[in-house]
Amino acid sequence: MTHIYKIVSQSEWRAAEAAGVFSGAAVDLADGFIHFSAADQVEETAAKYFAGQTDLLLVAVDFTKLGEALRWEVSRGGAPFPHLYASLPLESVARVDLLPLGADGRHDFSALLE
Repeated sequence: MTHIYKIVSQSEWRAAEAAGVFSGAAVDLADGFIHFSAADQVEETAAKYFAGQTDLLLVAVDFTKLGEALRWEVSRGGAPFPHLYASLPLESVARVDLLPLGADGRHDFSALLE
């Protein structure tokens, strides 16, 4: 596994593309780091923080390109989560995909995770 994941609104991501860098969503800016999830964490993150939202993208990032600014820190449920203490350089992004909402109201990750 070399990817970590960020769920963002389409408007947040389009602004990052225009700026050439992603500095974080409002929660990231408030906390002082960009929140990411590993592949086995991102579905729970979506359910907990993005339930029912339809305008979302899933950004897959190659964490090996982030250097020492990326730290794995204990968070939800005592599990280590990836936190980036810097802006996200867009050249570290491997993929950006629409995050569809399934008929059951949950986001569908079936074709998106490595």
